[in-house]
Amino acid sequence: MALKPASCVYVDPITKRSSGEWSNAADGKADSGNLSECSKRSRLFPDPQPVVTTSGGEDVSDVPSVTEQKQPEDVPETLHACEGYSIMGDCVKSKPEQPPSDPSPEDRPDAVETSPKDVTDGICSSLASQRSESKKVAGQVCAVQKESSLDTDEDIYRDEEEIEKEKIQKGIATTEKSTSDDLKLGVGPEVDIIEYCQREWRGKTTVARKMMQGYEEMSHYFGSIRRVRGDNYCALRATLFQCLSQMSKLPRWMVDGDLTELPEKLVKKYDWIKLWRFWHSYGNKKTWVRIKECLELLKEKWCELSKIQSPDKKQASCDEIFQTEEEYYLYEAVKFLMLKTAIDLFNASEDGEEVPVFSWLLFARNTSNNPSEFLKNHLNHVGHSGGLEQVEMFLLGYALQHTIKVYRLYKYGTDEFITHYPDDQADWPVVTLITEDDRHYNVPVRVCEETSL
Repeated sequence: MALKPASCVYVDPITKRSSGEWSNAADGKADSGNLSECSKRSRLFPDPQPVVTTSGGEDVSDVPSVTEQKQPEDVPETLHACEGYSIMGDCVKSKPEQPPSDPSPEDRPDAVETSPKDVTDGICSSLASQRSESKKVAGQVCAVQKESSLDTDEDIYRDEEEIEKEKIQKGIATTEKSTSDDLKLGVGPEVDIIEYCQREWRGKTTVARKMMQGYEEMSHYFGSIRRVRGDNYCALRATLFQCLSQMSKLPRWMVDGDLTELPEKLVKKYDWIKLWRFWHSYGNKKTWVRIKECLELLKEKWCELSKIQSPDKKQASCDEIFQTEEEYYLYEAVKFLMLKTAIDLFNASEDGEEVPVFSWLLFARNTSNNPSEFLKNHLNHVGHSGGLEQVEMFLLGYALQHTIKVYRLYKYGTDEFITHYPDDQADWPVVTLITEDDRHYNVPVRVCEETSL
């Protein structure tokens, strides 16, 4: 008894042809032209045909081919059985029908008549189901990968205690960043100086080791560090913050009665001061009037803070100043004091008087041969497109009459590790800053060794 195909579509067995039946290539080509497309493919890539024999030893020629046998469960059976349809994405297009060579109904009593539309609907439904399931699985895989990737690099090399400690530190850092963003802090909250170093410098490079050694040296004198906002005002902000939060005695230049009268006098004498560039538009006020208002505010705030005896209250009051726009008015006042000091040094040098060495360097630059060029090419850019250069840090110290002591961490191990701006005024108060690159400055707090006065 002949075996029956398992598929719903019956395919005739292909008659075998020996290699000698084609006498030449032309005959083979002519012969192949009469074959259907499916038969051509089967000639090029023939499926292995199993040989089944009956108990009498006779071959059974109507055994279904491998492509007609049962396919894996995750692929629709109708997709394999239907050779007359081509699937392109989500669409199912019908190929031109080939002349059927179906056997008689008596030879396939179990065959079920299926219309092309039913087959198409079945394929589309099955594909849609598979695509939905695939998207769901892919989404789950991506979620797992994303979640696991957060700690993959850490888990391989560190134990659980170290990982948990770092997560806590990251949480603190995120909170501090959020707070800083919300309040627009000019100076951030206190962070333990060793923890800050470990968080910022983890590598084993030469630079990282030098930074860690520098921070360790500083930890002998200061307990914490406060990050200063990283804009082009950072040198002015860090220095002024230390002056206002630490000093209790007013500097000599502030006691002078004509401090607020200086802008009008200097503008009348040096008309080019009207080129002053403010941090924002002040309306139609004259230049000297705007500068005078900034100086009055600086004097007012400095006097108020100098009267506060409690260090914590002084710090709190100082923090309030550096959370508002008032701080930028103070920077304009400090910049004017720098310009006034530069004019005095330049005039003294022109008169043959002795001046500090940095004054020669200040006016030896091609871009600042005199105070007018210094204002136009340097001071006007501070806070906008640049910060203070090294020689201008000396000028800042002279303008405020404070010695600025800076730990230059990248210079650790050299004579320049600790630099004073200036270094020739032993009786001036001292404020301390930290820098890693001479461009950005932070402030150390919680003094272990009292700041000298």
